[in-house]
Amino acid sequence: MATSTGPGSRLAAFGNQLIAVHLWLREELERLTDGLDAYLDGEAERPRELRAHCLTFCSAVRRHHTEEDDSAFPALADEFPELRPVLEELERDHHTVADILRRVEELLDGLHEGSNAQDVRNELDGLAALLESHFVYEEKKIVSALNELTELPGGVVIQDVMRQQDPH
Repeated sequence: MATSTGPGSRLAAFGNQLIAVHLWLREELERLTDGLDAYLDGEAERPRELRAHCLTFCSAVRRHHTEEDDSAFPALADEFPELRPVLEELERDHHTVADILRRVEELLDGLHEGSNAQDVRNELDGLAALLESHFVYEEKKIVSALNELTELPGGVVIQDVMRQQDPH
């Protein structure tokens, strides 16, 4: 994908970056679910590896949502007041996701102590459904507005935030 060096190109890239981060998080959740399925089937995954992968994934989701709540959403609310109800709904989703992530981590902690792996799978299924709905809604409602921003609170330039959000 070719990018121009004009000011608008960086902004459009930020909207694309949001979508790219969402795609990466979907892939990571699928990998985590696949690892849990392998564990349920008696294959290679062990609770320690599942826990490590979960911590990595959970941390990435939390970091992504924190950056949205602390930087992108306030900037959008200032620039596009009509988006405030959407942003508030997205923030509520972030809290719900955080609760599910905590439950998944707690359940994975207990796997070696006889916790039911199917309970983890059920939580991951709920998380996947919520995140998919959340990501689609967020992309539909705010990507174009994000593409119009030039700065986030504190004078942070969008290009700098893009580097911080890079999932790789």
